[in-house]
Amino acid sequence: MTAPATTTDVRRLAEDALGWLSDNRAGFRLGDDALDAGGDVNSSWKPLGELAQICVCVRRHSRPGTLLHDTADDLFRHAWRETGDGALFLELQRLEPCATYPLEVYAAFASGGLRHPAYEEFTAGLVRTRSWRQTEMLPNRVLSVLNSERRTGFPPHRAAREVLPTTWLGGLPEPWTFERTAGYMLTHVVFHLTDWGHDVHGVPADLVDYLETWLPAWLDNCVECRHWDLTCELLAVAASLPRPPSPELTEDAWRAVAGAQDATGGLPEVGHGPHGEEVLRIFPNCYHSTLVAAMAATLTAARRPGHGTGVPE
Repeated sequence: MTAPATTTDVRRLAEDALGWLSDNRAGFRLGDDALDAGGDVNSSWKPLGELAQICVCVRRHSRPGTLLHDTADDLFRHAWRETGDGALFLELQRLEPCATYPLEVYAAFASGGLRHPAYEEFTAGLVRTRSWRQTEMLPNRVLSVLNSERRTGFPPHRAAREVLPTTWLGGLPEPWTFERTAGYMLTHVVFHLTDWGHDVHGVPADLVDYLETWLPAWLDNCVECRHWDLTCELLAVAASLPRPPSPELTEDAWRAVAGAQDATGGLPEVGHGPHGEEVLRIFPNCYHSTLVAAMAATLTAARRPGHGTGVPE
């Protein structure tokens, strides 16, 4: 597609990405080993949960009856069917009582209106245990659990403001220390604080000022490295702030993303392999970056002046 110079072009980029995700929905399957103790969560529950979360975000920021909204809704319900309409969450949580990822995935469905009362009844007791409160994890993951508790209707076991200063972003670090791991940490802190772009006032003012100052430079760096996955995550962060950057500040990044997106709508995580060759356009190399591209483009189009979706933020 041509470089997006208008909101319509950005929205089309999101539509193309969702088209690829719809065509490749077979990749978002739990499989027969979804409940196995030795199963690979990163290739089963993680992609499915990410699909559900991005579809919730796209539905929130697009009008019913549009291609964006209806495709996202169809994929969202596909993901729910993969969980046995929520029944697998109860089985999984019983097998791993102190695992937080079942709730983190379930919370995406709950926030979109799909719920399993028996799972919530069982988990309501778990989230009150000392073990749940003392589970050791990185601070940005703690924010994920807190947001998941809130979205599901459970009282968060800690206040997010207590956790935020212990994150990389919360410490207002020297901007030149930004690198891949820090980038993903900061984007997810913003996603959890804003409930994935829904509450644009969820980030404290000092962090907003910091991000407004340094986000354009970090975007340029990611584009130069052809790291499209992190580029799109940063574009989603930009669209989740109270004052999104002017289109001129993100236009080069959107132009680069559009150029990296292929004719089917797929987007590779990076534009080159370890030895400089182009990566294969296969599901594991494309699904996450294509998901984030759909999210970032939808949020960007919805936040641009005069081009809102009519969906309240």
